[in-house]
Amino acid sequence: MKHPGHNNGDVKPQIGNMSLTLKRIGHYLLKRKGKLLLTMVMVALSSLLALAGPFLTGKAIDDYIASGDERGLIGLLAGLALVYIGYSAVSFLQNYWMVEIAQKTVYELRDDLFRHFHKLPISFFDKRRHGELMSRVTNDIDNISSTLNSSIIQIASGLLTLAGSIAVMLYLSPLLTAVTLLIIPLMFYGMKWITSRTGPKFKEQQRHLGDLNGFIEEAISSRHIVKMFSREEEMIHEFMEKNERLREAGYMAQAYSGFIPKLMNVLNNTGFAVIALVGGILALNGQATVGTIVIFTEYARQFTRPLNDLANQYNTMLSAVAGAERVFDIMDTDEAVDRGEGKIPPLAGEVTFDNVSFSYDTDKKILSNVSFHASPGDMIALIGPTGSGKTTIMNLLARFYEPNEGRILFDGINSREISGNALRSQMGFVLQDTVLFEETVMENIRYGRLDATDEEVIEAARQANAHSFIERMPEGYQSMLRQDGSGISQGQRQLLAIARAILADPVLLILDEATSSIDTITELHIQEALGRLMKGRTSFVIAHRLNTIRRADQVIRLKNGCIEAIGSYEEVAAAQ
Repeated sequence: MKHPGHNNGDVKPQIGNMSLTLKRIGHYLLKRKGKLLLTMVMVALSSLLALAGPFLTGKAIDDYIASGDERGLIGLLAGLALVYIGYSAVSFLQNYWMVEIAQKTVYELRDDLFRHFHKLPISFFDKRRHGELMSRVTNDIDNISSTLNSSIIQIASGLLTLAGSIAVMLYLSPLLTAVTLLIIPLMFYGMKWITSRTGPKFKEQQRHLGDLNGFIEEAISSRHIVKMFSREEEMIHEFMEKNERLREAGYMAQAYSGFIPKLMNVLNNTGFAVIALVGGILALNGQATVGTIVIFTEYARQFTRPLNDLANQYNTMLSAVAGAERVFDIMDTDEAVDRGEGKIPPLAGEVTFDNVSFSYDTDKKILSNVSFHASPGDMIALIGPTGSGKTTIMNLLARFYEPNEGRILFDGINSREISGNALRSQMGFVLQDTVLFEETVMENIRYGRLDATDEEVIEAARQANAHSFIERMPEGYQSMLRQDGSGISQGQRQLLAIARAILADPVLLILDEATSSIDTITELHIQEALGRLMKGRTSFVIAHRLNTIRRADQVIRLKNGCIEAIGSYEEVAAAQ
């Protein structure tokens, strides 16, 4: 499947290839080719007006000042004023339109990247730090935005001004033009030496920035654990190390890139001095007029200014390309393949594991030949030590992963014949770590079924034993919750998760340690709510509390990825 912004050929672009990265950015820019073309017309017009200024100045010296023609001089100065006013107006329009193009481009690029995130397999996120991924959506795309806002206009304007300046200089004096062009080889080799060192440093800077963002995100989310174990100094020390690596990479990138304007200034001033010397000799010998020398020196300045701009913009572009490569690296990651029927009739709730084996990698099997059957409405309890495979079974049930061997059947249908979204639409989840959004209590519960009315949300909260504590909150159901759930207790978060699941009205339930870390009184409320939720539904429960396991129709004890015992609670307990 092709993703927006992807190369349309058979060969996938390789990270590190600057030309292909620029081509892919261009793919986004050309979606606004009408306005981009209009902007380029404004750039050409502004370059033409910029070239006209010095030429008119020289003509004023030779044709009017030298001859004392005041009327002609006034007319020419009026024309010169119109040229500079026109230049300012055109420059404003080109910048205004280019900002609009750039912002729409990065908007679409960021949108494509975020959409692609939601199509990636769960395994992708298991292997990446969330802060580092956030850095690609924010910092890396911001780098692209900054470059598009300024670099395209400056590069186009620089090239046009450079070509126009050379043409007029050749017309005025081929000899002085040859003298001016002598500095180009020096500029080229100086640029090549500098950019060969800045490119890798900018990439290194972006990599260390992503790493630092990942660490900061981890440090903030685990702040309670850090304080519990008094590890503040260790965290600060690790932050300083990562921050120092970023500083070093940034310093080297910026230090090398800072040589470019200095080098250009030295070469420019040297070239200008040579031009002034040769031009002065020509003027003294009557081979050139004063006006011609003035025009030429101004064009020589205009000739070197675009070279400076192009050098600086190339340096900026290296930073943007480093960010773009990291963005396209994500967008080139294969999406999760979600085959099967997108719509299925309501399931009855029969589930069969048929010799299922699974491993997250090829080194070690997490599950080996697991088989069991759940009839509609059954409660299946999974027990076993950490790492025995309980959560893996839940992940396979939800089709976050596919079994390497064997089959998982829902009402006799192979799970591979049902799309993951269609299957999960008939599932409800109440997990140990309740996820809440920075929204109202009402909207957090409504997440279970977005078209639910307020009355249905409140009824779900009543059934989940959450209504009473919600009513005591400052603004009731309109009270805002924080993303991390701070401000309400763990038990209250679980009750909201149960209300969300009740509202979804699922056929299948997955409960992962739903009553862990809960006090006895709160657990009674949660158990009562869970009892209502599980009634008539096929439920898979990971729990260590005996009062939960005793009610199970089947208890499956796992060890090292294999079923060690299966049966009623009494049968499994007797098998120990």
